Amino acid sequence: MLPLFGGAISAFDRLRKDIETQPTIDNTSTSAEKPSTVEGQIAFRNVEFTYPSRPDHPVLNGISIDCEAGKLTAIVGLSGSGKSTIASLISRFYDPLVGEVLLDGQNIKDINVKSLRGFISLVPQEPSLLDRSILENIALGLVNSPAHSRFEKILLSNTLANLTKDVRNGEDLATAAEQAGPEVVEILALVQHAADLADVAVFIDRLEFGFATLVGSSGSLVSGGQKQRVALARALVRDPKILILDEATAALDSASELRIQAAIDRASKGRTVISIAHRLSTIRHASKIIVMKKGDIIEQGTHDQLLALDQSYADMIRLQTVKVTDDGASSSRTSLDDDEIDLAKKEHSLSSIADTDALPSKVTDKPEPSKGANGEIVARSISKTMGPMVRPYILLLLVAFLGALVVGGQYSASGLLFVNVMGVMSPCNPPDYIRSQGSLLAGMWFMVACVAFLANFTSWASFGVISERLIYKVRVLSMRSLLQQPLQWHESEGRNPSQLLEYITKDGNSLAGFSGSIVGTLFSVVVNFIAAIILSHVVAWRIAVVCLVIVPLLLGAGYMQLRAIGKFAVKHAGAFSSSIGVTIEAVANIRTVHALSIEEEIIQTYRRSLVAPRKEMVKQSFKTNIWLAVANSCGSFIYAFAYWWGSKNIVEGRYSQTAFFIILISMLLSAQLWGQLFTLAPELSKAKGAISRICGVVDLGDDPSGTASGRSSLDLDSIDKEKRDVEALADPATPAVPGGGARVVFKDVQFSYPARPGVQVLTSLSLSIQPGQFCALVGPSGAGKSTVLALLERFYSPSAGSISINGMDISRTHSTSFRNDIAYVPQNNVLFQGSIKFNIALGARPGHEPSDAEIQEACELANIHQTILELPQGYDTECGANGSQFSGGQRQRLSIARALVRKPKLLLLDESTSALDAESEKALELGLERAVKGHGITVIAIAHRLRTIARADVIFMVEGGQVVDQGRHEDLVQRSESYRVNALHQMLG
Repeated sequence: MLPLFGGAISAFDRLRKDIETQPTIDNTSTSAEKPSTVEGQIAFRNVEFTYPSRPDHPVLNGISIDCEAGKLTAIVGLSGSGKSTIASLISRFYDPLVGEVLLDGQNIKDINVKSLRGFISLVPQEPSLLDRSILENIALGLVNSPAHSRFEKILLSNTLANLTKDVRNGEDLATAAEQAGPEVVEILALVQHAADLADVAVFIDRLEFGFATLVGSSGSLVSGGQKQRVALARALVRDPKILILDEATAALDSASELRIQAAIDRASKGRTVISIAHRLSTIRHASKIIVMKKGDIIEQGTHDQLLALDQSYADMIRLQTVKVTDDGASSSRTSLDDDEIDLAKKEHSLSSIADTDALPSKVTDKPEPSKGANGEIVARSISKTMGPMVRPYILLLLVAFLGALVVGGQYSASGLLFVNVMGVMSPCNPPDYIRSQGSLLAGMWFMVACVAFLANFTSWASFGVISERLIYKVRVLSMRSLLQQPLQWHESEGRNPSQLLEYITKDGNSLAGFSGSIVGTLFSVVVNFIAAIILSHVVAWRIAVVCLVIVPLLLGAGYMQLRAIGKFAVKHAGAFSSSIGVTIEAVANIRTVHALSIEEEIIQTYRRSLVAPRKEMVKQSFKTNIWLAVANSCGSFIYAFAYWWGSKNIVEGRYSQTAFFIILISMLLSAQLWGQLFTLAPELSKAKGAISRICGVVDLGDDPSGTASGRSSLDLDSIDKEKRDVEALADPATPAVPGGGARVVFKDVQFSYPARPGVQVLTSLSLSIQPGQFCALVGPSGAGKSTVLALLERFYSPSAGSISINGMDISRTHSTSFRNDIAYVPQNNVLFQGSIKFNIALGARPGHEPSDAEIQEACELANIHQTILELPQGYDTECGANGSQFSGGQRQRLSIARALVRKPKLLLLDESTSALDAESEKALELGLERAVKGHGITVIAIAHRLRTIARADVIFMVEGGQVVDQGRHEDLVQRSESYRVNALHQMLG
């Protein structure tokens, strides 16, 4: 029990530190002034600021700005110049080191934090949604709204969650809302109005459940543009006095942006709007435009005034102005000769013949791991999975069990010695006899103590070594197995990150808690059980047989306790998993939680997730503790029965007092140990369920398709030798193309996401891209553009059609070697905990460690090298959790550098410049030109910015899951109305 108490004390110490920590900015405080209304005038007075994680790197250098109430103020400038920091200071996520931030002339430090945020709506650069329905996500904007405080009771309850659940079960939304009450109807009307303003209606009708559709963890089940629309609707639903837009339309196509911009303009009347933007077409009508650079304000004025100055702002305007003469050069660098075109035609014809064959089944007939409660993964056979892991430690395991065998025998040996001591110490014996026998028995006691010490040390140490090594292997194999599974597997059957994380953390900890010492103790108790029965029957079988009658009751009570706890743990594992999911989601999206002031709502949700398991736990604990009481009291029953029966046999002269005490000590000491054995029932139950789930996850890694095959193909030795990833274990690389680039062909591809199989995302999409071409995918948000890139990386498999890269149909093979030639920059850039150098090196080809010169070259091409050098630690600067130490634009450029260090044949860019200013975008454009030139890299870019699109060799217009038109910029402007609308919206010249 000591390990359990030690772990509990250590956990409490860490928890107490967190509980006692006092926040400097307390959103739950009820003190400070709570204004009933505000005008919305924002002012900065000589504000200086540095982030706590990088105190030597100033972000704002004594800036002073004024944002007039009821007007639009725009902030533009280079990435990393401090624009988003201004939004954070207004929302009071941080306090300035020097200077003041004023609201209507009052320092915001003197205003209650929750009240302040109630007047502000923030649409962040990278919006995050909670794992709930669209309706619930938008309604969260009403939680801290002063004008909608009457809805607080409903918003903090599970009314909306139940409403959307009923809709997913087939009820009509309006009817269900009426049944829930008039306040719910009013909330629904507000949500629908905000959704109309944010252009959510464009895609909401295409979803199977409409507003009741779940968005997934962090909004993973909706596109980037759809996520931005929902976040914008969440901001507008509360009708805020101050609206802060931090690149709120960066992931939207121009037509959607135009509609939303018009809606924002209408909604902006009477409210203060602060817009941080890189698309200058969205802010040219602002009453004031503030231009920033490296934490300083270098210009401010209206659009016309700044153009007249002909300085930084005018330069940015010129950089975003598309000139037809600039585009002519792009085609020459990627033009194909006749031989290459003929080769493409031949390959296409061969592909057509191959496509007549039926697609092979992606899932073989091999048995899959069993599915437990709530879709959890459990092993088919624990022994088959753990056997290969234990085999290298067979000799050590034998030593451990030998030591445990001796430990188990010492209890009976101690009983024999104790009884003999009692006989020797009788006053009827002469003093010399007592002295000599006493010395002998004392020596034997000492010998038993030495043997027990050596046996315990050997047993516990051996079991401990084996336990820790196996737990290490199991955790590594579990992590590897989860990483090997395709994205399609991760998003199916209701899986979520918190549930999968539990397989490694919670289940791993359960196995670790069930450590080697406990295994040794269990085996020792079993050995003692057998030794006590044998010894008792040899010495006095009549007494032993009768005393043994009570033993089944003891074992039965322990078994029932173990069974009850086991059933309870399995039944409620899913319920506690959902509770853990709520906490993980809240911490991961803590910025959104603070901005919306929904801490109380999160706590209420967490409490509701605990209600059902808590009630059941009380009932189950009562049932379980009955068996625990029976198991622990059986020792006393055996004592009472043994004394009665033993005394009767002694009186009758059948056995001596010494024989009786041998049985009494051996049997009763064993009885006490057996009772204590079942106090470990909770740990045994946890360990049993944990090892079953972990082995199920490990089994998944035996087959690349994500199904367990029953064979142990994982190289266990590689865990102890070197690190390998999926790509390192892949098949040989795909054949190279002479031109150096990749040829990509989609033919009649159909696809729907596993989480929403009824919604067709791609419907017979076909396109062909030649080596060395720069291709752009354009179209409305949610049309399937990002899906095209996901299928090229084979994150998913198409439901129909074929996808070929250099003539190989990637949808028909389990090999991942083709990814070695692909670099992908996703819409949501992810950086890992570690230095800049470490993060960029992750992009290199498997097995290749990039040199400092290669990393620096990639950063120069991505226009981030100079920014890195200005940091105090340069390339050794820590990126923080998910790149939190950098601005959105800096994260994007680091992601692009990570992609370029691979020197790929196919570069996939998903809105890779959406968070970049015009100057950074131009520099990055030139860097990509240098990277592509001479290598013939094929580039597929999803973009909404006209300058990026206009330079493409071929533009594919994707609408409704298929390519509706294709051509160059000049051709599409002439013949496509929707493309022309997008283009004209961004024309600044």
